[in-house]
Amino acid sequence: MGKVYKNQTAFSILLTTGQDITAADPVKIKYRKPSGATGEWTGTINDALAGIVEYEMADADDLDESGWWVFWAYVTFSDGTIAPGEPVLKYIYEQGD
Repeated sequence: MGKVYKNQTAFSILLTTGQDITAADPVKIKYRKPSGATGEWTGTINDALAGIVEYEMADADDLDESGWWVFWAYVTFSDGTIAPGEPVLKYIYEQGD
């Protein structure tokens, strides 16, 4: 993955839970911003058997801070059990850096 910039919208995040997520609904990508604020986006299943969740940036405000972000997949199965994925650190650059 190359550099990603603050407010960039031409970008998708692909994360894995490491297990079959065929019966998962909803699937989300959670995040922690450099400021410490947390949130989540509703994702889609990219590859159910591999447990891959995807989110396509929808708005320039999705990546509204530069610095180190933490992203992880988070899925809920029909029986109420959950499967968080391994956290991934990604540096989001200021435009021009």
